Formats: sequence, C-alpha cells, structure tokens
Amino acid sequence: MREFFEFTDTVKAASKKALAKTEKMFSQIEKIGEYNQQKVLSAFINNKVDETDFNTSTGYGYSDKGRDKLDELVADIFKTESAIIRAGALSCGTHTLGVCLYGILRPNDVMLCVSGTPYDTIQPVIGIGGKNAGEGTLADFGVVYRQVDMTESDELDYEKIEKEASDEAVRMVYIQRSRGYSLRHSISVDEIEKACEIVHRVNKRAIVMVDNCYGVFTEKKEPTQVGADIVAGSLIKNLGGGISPMGGYIAGRKDLVDLCSYRLTVPGLGSEVGATLGVNRSLFMGIFNAPNVVKEALKTAAFTAALFEELGFEVTPRSNETRHDIIQAVCLENEQRLIAFCQGMQKGAPIDSFVVPEPWDMPGYDSKVIMSAGAFTSGSSIELSADAPLREPFAVWMQGGLNFASGKVGVMLAADEIVRRDLL
Repeated sequence: MREFFEFTDTVKAASKKALAKTEKMFSQIEKIGEYNQQKVLSAFINNKVDETDFNTSTGYGYSDKGRDKLDELVADIFKTESAIIRAGALSCGTHTLGVCLYGILRPNDVMLCVSGTPYDTIQPVIGIGGKNAGEGTLADFGVVYRQVDMTESDELDYEKIEKEASDEAVRMVYIQRSRGYSLRHSISVDEIEKACEIVHRVNKRAIVMVDNCYGVFTEKKEPTQVGADIVAGSLIKNLGGGISPMGGYIAGRKDLVDLCSYRLTVPGLGSEVGATLGVNRSLFMGIFNAPNVVKEALKTAAFTAALFEELGFEVTPRSNETRHDIIQAVCLENEQRLIAFCQGMQKGAPIDSFVVPEPWDMPGYDSKVIMSAGAFTSGSSIELSADAPLREPFAVWMQGGLNFASGKVGVMLAADEIVRRDLL
C-alpha cells in the first residue's frame, strides 16, 4: 500500500507495538460505543424526530418545534426531567457552566468544589483568589467558594466531602469530571455516584452539579443517572459529534434547568424564546454522530498512551486503564518537546496543516498556551487537538479525533517531530 506520510523507523516500530498493546482496550471501547449509539438511536425514535424538526426560526423563535424537540432528546439521553441545548445563545463550555452557576446560586450560598481546583477558564467566573474582582464574578455577588482537594493517592476525599457538604450553607457541590490542566485522574461515573450519595444524605438542600465536558458517552451511564442533579457541557466537545458548529447543553432536574433558562434569557421567558437560525439539522446530526466519534477519540487516546509509553514517556491514563473522558496527557518534561509535539500534530490536521503553532497569551489563562488545532470548527476539541500551558510539569493534553485512521497519523506525526529534532 502506498504510504502518504513518512515516519522515522523509531516511530513506525513504536506504533506497531502500540497497536498490539491496545487491542484489548479497543475491544472494550467498541462495546461502549455500540451501547451508546443504540441509546441515542432509541432516543431519536422515542422522540419521533422528523424532517420538520430541521426547520428554522427567526426573531423570538416562538413555537420552534425543532428547538423544543432537541431539548426533549437531550433530556431522554441523559435520563433527566428537562434539558436545554442551544447553539449561539450558549457560546462554549465555560459560558454554559457559568449560566448554570449564576442561574442556581444566590448571595451567601456556598459552592463547594470537591474535585480540586477547577479549570483555568472557570476560575475568573467564580472569582477564585480575587481574580476579575468587580467584573461580575460569583464572588462579587456574595457567593462563597470552598474546595476539597483530591487525596494524595489521587482519589475523591469522601471523608472531607461528607464533612464539608453537611454545612447547610452549601447549596452546590461541584464536580469537574475531566482533569483540566492537571495530572489527576478523570473522575468516573461510579465515583460521582458515591459522592452524590454522600451529599444528598448529609444535606437535603445541596445539589450536585457536574462539569461533564469531555466525558459524554465515554461510559454507558451519565452522571445524571447516578444522582447528579444537573450536568452541563460544550457542543464542540463530545455531544456535538464534530458536526455542531457551536453551543452548549444543560440537563437535569426541571426546577434547576428552569433557573438556568432564566439566566440564559430572562425571568418570564426562559427557554421559550431563542431563534435557531437554521442550525437544528446540524445539532441533530451531531448528537446522532456523537457516540461513534467519541469511540474514535477514545481509541486515538489509547493509542497515544501506548505509543508514548513505548517511547519512554509517562502518560495518564495509561494505555490499559479504563477511560472516563477523551483526554490523554503525555508528560514531555520540557518546553522543547511540548512545542515539537504540538507543531508535529498540526502537520496532520485536515485544516491549517501548514500553520506552525506558537505559544501565546490565550484569554482566560495565566500562562502562555500552545495549541495544535486544525479543525473544521474553530476550537472544536472533539476534533484532534492538543494544548498545554508552558509551565511545569510540561505535559501536553491531547483530545479528540473524528476517526481513528486520521487521529493515528496526527499522533504519529507529533511523536515523529520529537524524534526528528533529536529530543527523544
């Protein structure tokens, strides 16, 4: 077979070993993908999606049948009372999470994050450490932030969660499922279930909110099926299936989703308004496509772990570990390798392959960030991408891959760049 890409012998040999190493993991991932695809197909059938649901609306968007059907479809998939899915009105994951936080929390409420420090871009929303004071942070409005760190053995600290959550001032226990720019493990649905049981037992007022970004369809169950009261995430990550052009989703208890809808628009209108401007078809297609795309992204992540293990690097999760999100971290140990990885991966992108990524001051981050992202949708991290802040521990966080065949090439090119620069 004709080869379209040239790789060093070192990378070709490591790739061959990596594929053999991940055979069992690929089989497990395929089974989860098939289960979730059937779940989504069943939801489409149960909700009687038809071609008229693809029609557009303008202005107020009153009686937009497709918009309402999308909300019902997402609620069905997450097994919740209610849901909101919007493109444009919800611009990204951070915006969507912010809508939930501002919608639910009130002055003097305590927001208790039990998965350690949350992701960089949500910190200014909360106002952690006085960040962005006076700009309308949660802290500006009197919301109190508290935190429970992971244990030294990288587990949720259930004992401290029980102690802290029992305070009646705690209104929300917040769990970030994915790792963000840290090397902690991604939190499983089983772990979330245990935390939910504790919180609901010790505090009847508290609700559990899960930042579900990167986690959708990586397991057979979603957090809302094991006790989480509300989840939220981005449509240019897992649930959008690489087709949704923008947006976010919220799913959970009806009273909580209603509160979020009043923050999304205004009290009295909520989710009853909002023109769809022709994006319904893309959202439906994206959701339908999502389980298969997530499956391919998980295979790409597992292959990445195995390849870089063969090259002598520390990775998390390891190639034989069960996965709870699509993110793969590779510990590259220095700035030169990190930059080489991202610049090499960019060469395998379908879009902007000729662009050379450079570190820059990205909005919402304290450190310079380098990002490989040659995507059909700008910033879409369900498409193959890699990014990292230029700071210790000089790890790169890779995610996505619309299909494994192209994802594999991108990962091999990233490794090849390190080898060619004599940085191995």
